[in-house]
Amino acid sequence: MLPAAAMLMKLLAIPLLFRIARLDFTTHRIANSNVLLLLCLGAASLFLAGLAQGSWWDLGLSSAAGLVLFLALFPFWLLKKVGAGDVKLMAVAPFVSGGADLMVFAIALLVFAIVTVMVVRNPMLLPSPAFRVYVEHLDRRRVVPFGVPIAAALIVTIGLQLAAQVVAALSS
Repeated sequence: MLPAAAMLMKLLAIPLLFRIARLDFTTHRIANSNVLLLLCLGAASLFLAGLAQGSWWDLGLSSAAGLVLFLALFPFWLLKKVGAGDVKLMAVAPFVSGGADLMVFAIALLVFAIVTVMVVRNPMLLPSPAFRVYVEHLDRRRVVPFGVPIAAALIVTIGLQLAAQVVAALSS
């Protein structure tokens, strides 16, 4: 029952991640309330999983990874290279993905970040002219909504975790 409840917490994070991505894409802002809610959902999921497994390793690893990411990205915020919301969202991401799946999250984030950079640098690859105008506007302002690839990578990570749990449940 506890693993199912832990997965439910992660599933509840998916609509919130879509909201964060949409708001970051349209307003270039990530609200503190959204990041805090995401932190609560991720920590609750890790707590429930820790209770079920009898091990707090995943929660500890996620906490350490979140702290390292915050400390690593904070100087980039001071230099105005990334937004404060992006730094906070990256610090919360290990709580949502879980310590065991940090590599999956990192690979997905790398793929989505490369796609984002390619789209911003080559807006003519996009199908809709209106969308191209918006992306060209992003390129002129030198603003890239980095919350979008972070949220997308977290959604993919949660999806892969859910698929693994379904496969494990069907095979037993």
